Amino acid sequence: MGLLGIIFALGLMIWLAFRGWSILLIAPAAALLAAALAGAPLLANWTQIFMGSAAGFVAQFFPLFLLGALFGKLMDDSGSVTAIADWMTRRLGTARAVLAVVLAGALLTYGGVSLFVAFFVLAPMAHALFRAADIPPRLMPATIVLGTSTFTMSALPGTPAIQNAIPMPFFGTTPFAAPGLGVLASAIILMFGLWWLNRCVDAARERGVGYAAELRDDVGTVAERPLIRERATTAHDFDPAEVGRGQRSTRPPGVGVAVLPLVVVICSNLLMTLLILPAMPAAYLAYPEWGGTSISALGGVWSVIVALLAAIVCLVALNLRRLPHLRDTMGAGAHAAALPVLSVASLVGFGAVVAGLPGFVVVRDWVLSLQGGPLVSLAVATNILSALTGSASGGLTIALDALGGEYLQRAISLGLDPAVLHRVAVMSAGTLDTLPHNGAVVTLLAVCGATHRQSYGGIVMVGIVGPLLALAVVIALGTWFGSF
Repeated sequence: MGLLGIIFALGLMIWLAFRGWSILLIAPAAALLAAALAGAPLLANWTQIFMGSAAGFVAQFFPLFLLGALFGKLMDDSGSVTAIADWMTRRLGTARAVLAVVLAGALLTYGGVSLFVAFFVLAPMAHALFRAADIPPRLMPATIVLGTSTFTMSALPGTPAIQNAIPMPFFGTTPFAAPGLGVLASAIILMFGLWWLNRCVDAARERGVGYAAELRDDVGTVAERPLIRERATTAHDFDPAEVGRGQRSTRPPGVGVAVLPLVVVICSNLLMTLLILPAMPAAYLAYPEWGGTSISALGGVWSVIVALLAAIVCLVALNLRRLPHLRDTMGAGAHAAALPVLSVASLVGFGAVVAGLPGFVVVRDWVLSLQGGPLVSLAVATNILSALTGSASGGLTIALDALGGEYLQRAISLGLDPAVLHRVAVMSAGTLDTLPHNGAVVTLLAVCGATHRQSYGGIVMVGIVGPLLALAVVIALGTWFGSF
């Protein structure tokens, strides 16, 4: 009955979330239902297990949600995101429309701009380019997904995405874990995606199909739709309702000024990881008043925090005159982080309650008994949980909370570098999470004016098939050669 109760509670939570119910309500309700069906104490599970785990996630990762959302909003309102998109359009033009959208999205998200901020700028850019190049608009969502939600989120070393930060405290790794494997995986995802998209464009031209199809044009109201908003806030680190608040500059900066804060994010992250933190005296962290921890457990998160802080200071300093309503912009950025971090924390709390129930032992034993070693087991567990929750960060945290210690022990016993575990875990979280109920997918389709029927097949190819191929290569090479 315990295992059936877990399955029933999880299924109910997924169904209600897909119907637009707030995860803040249904996650604790589903956790209590699972506990009740298992005969476990309800109030203790809610206040001690659910809330303890959710609070731990907020304590650990809220700075990243806050700074990431704030940076994205400042980039948007300063006109920097628009400037980069316009520059990419001019440089590559309509002849390379697909490549221009992909590279613009990759530059923005690898530089730390929140996914939903990028969506609302890239969609108009893609519409203009695809119209001029006479490319079917049904390919727009897949093109944007390839640039924003694949290799720059989970594979490229050093990405400031929250998914890349989550494994660091569990495995003592850095944002640049397994850099060679990450670069190789990124190349596979990018080349496969571009090959498939260009193949679709060529096939459409052979059939005489162009941009003629009319799509919905209601981008301005998309962010405020309750159904989309509730799904979106469990998927990434920015509340789309805040996109339209504040005031975007009417005088975008030059591309050099626009790109510089992105460069600061990347360079600061690298300097903190390789030079500053290793030389920093941190023995005091072992004392109880500092949590009895170590620099290896905290260093990765600290690197990203400092990188985003430095980029925010640089951005404001360079664009102060373009931000006449700075207080409103920063307020919107801060508010944009609150609902996503609490939503993902609620999913984590649900996972903690389930992991403590007797029925979960069956699931844990099955996952750990999978053939292929800890990398295959970790990939399967993370993929399944990310798919079920529709959240890469939620599924990843639940998997590592429940089984991260087991995987680390197994890796150490096999002489496997934890950096490989890190890269496999992050890439696994960013594959099957891209199912139809994923909040980012729902939001992007709405922003582009497309439907699942028109465009979801393309999203599957670039957002699931390509990343799964890259993941298989990383698992094989990581098993044979370890981290590089």
